[in-house]
Amino acid sequence: MSDKSTGSQVTAALDSAHVGDMEGAFGTIRLGDDAPRTGTMARLRTLLAVVGPGLIVMVGDNDAGAFGTYTQAGQNYGTSLLWVLILLVPVLYVNQEMVLRLGVVAGVGHARLILERFGRFWGAFSVIDLFILNALTIVTEFIGISLGLDYLGLPKVAGVLLAAIVVVSAASTGSFKRFERICMVLVAGSLLLIPIFVMVHPSFGQVGHDLLIPAMPKGGDLSQVVLLIIGIVGTTVAPWQLFFQQSYIIDKRITPRFMTYEKMDLWLGIVIVIVGAIAMIAFTGAAFAGHREFGHFTDAGGVAAGLGKYVGRAAGILFAVALIDASIIGAAAVGLSTSYALGDVLAGC
Repeated sequence: MSDKSTGSQVTAALDSAHVGDMEGAFGTIRLGDDAPRTGTMARLRTLLAVVGPGLIVMVGDNDAGAFGTYTQAGQNYGTSLLWVLILLVPVLYVNQEMVLRLGVVAGVGHARLILERFGRFWGAFSVIDLFILNALTIVTEFIGISLGLDYLGLPKVAGVLLAAIVVVSAASTGSFKRFERICMVLVAGSLLLIPIFVMVHPSFGQVGHDLLIPAMPKGGDLSQVVLLIIGIVGTTVAPWQLFFQQSYIIDKRITPRFMTYEKMDLWLGIVIVIVGAIAMIAFTGAAFAGHREFGHFTDAGGVAAGLGKYVGRAAGILFAVALIDASIIGAAAVGLSTSYALGDVLAGC
């Protein structure tokens, strides 16, 4: 990108601060360690060290907004819209695999590449647009936290403040490994949706059929169904994911040598996010079917109350805890993506 005021040439390139050992939550790969991984255990150790960016970006997208959208789809239309999730799998992979390659090869963030390729206007536009969307998303995350706390009977103000401290502290620890370990704990929390699915035990045959056979819900208002499908697409594929993963890969110092392992990490994240979405749509539809609440979605807090009423108190508690967990990791990832993008633009101007 040419600087019109000085005539100098600004070139995006990996800076010295991002050269060094790759330190992950579950292992470290030393700088210059490009030796072939020949054994199963060696490959597994390498994967454990690399794993993180794909998992966090995907699970972070199953946030408070996703909880609301997926459970609305399940409560209003049962499992009839599950097929939309399968169509989104290749979209998720293509988008994130693209920024994966851009990150490991270019060594700079997504916003910095936009700035260099298309100029200051589009670089600034991309960040301002992202900032507005992310600000609204973070508000949604804290609403999700307050809904979960309300169901659990915990003080909302104190709980929201504590969650905010956790989010800020996670990114301010001064240790990348420590931050990633905190995120991995939150990723593990997303698995709380699986026990709820088991408790509700929806029809596996119906779930499989609706996953593979596209069909519109019978008797549903077409305009509302289309809007909900758009909502599912929007909450599953978000702009902040592009900015987050590309910069996170650089921050973790993943090199082209380990691109294959990072693709495996991305696939692992996609599987977890799709399984979580399927679980929410399926157990919400099965739990509310035949009851007066079916088709009358309120919010994620209402879903927790409904699960507690029709399935058991344990199901409601697990859902509320999973909602809080998802909202915290979502706020952390979205907030960090904003910082990454802003840093890219300021560094490139």
